[in-house]
Amino acid sequence: MTKATETLARREMRPPMRADDPKALAAKRAAEIRNNSSDLDDGTDEFATPPAPDGWTYEWKRKSSMNMDDISHMNHVRRTGWTPVPVERHPEMMQIGAEGSIERKGMLLMERPEEITEDMRARDNRAARQQVQIKEGQLDPKGRGGLTDRNDSRVAPKIKKGFDIAIPEE
Repeated sequence: MTKATETLARREMRPPMRADDPKALAAKRAAEIRNNSSDLDDGTDEFATPPAPDGWTYEWKRKSSMNMDDISHMNHVRRTGWTPVPVERHPEMMQIGAEGSIERKGMLLMERPEEITEDMRARDNRAARQQVQIKEGQLDPKGRGGLTDRNDSRVAPKIKKGFDIAIPEE
């Protein structure tokens, strides 16, 4: 080859527009969507929590209402020990590439040590029992600090501590 022939040979000007086949890319993306859409069907609980690590509890907490951040509520939630669950722990719960914490419809998935959650539940149960005892004392038919003595059974207070649920047969 002569030097003149070498200079006339053309190089390719630019790479091809798409290195991958668009049809193959579309099929791959369709498979991803199908795999991730199983939890979006009607009737599934979108606020079901994944299993928490040992020694921890998960709960959804309100971050915003009507697109307005509820800062005072979030301050209370954090003071009671709750911290946001990072997306890295459950990436399937958020869109691809999401960073930060797991959010859905103004709710934030949060975690707290299980022993603190048990302490708080016990405290709430004690407060509820105390409220029932106060009301029972106010309705006491024996006159021990409650309503006056009611000898007539038609007007005596009737206190129930349970409830019945009727389940219809199909």
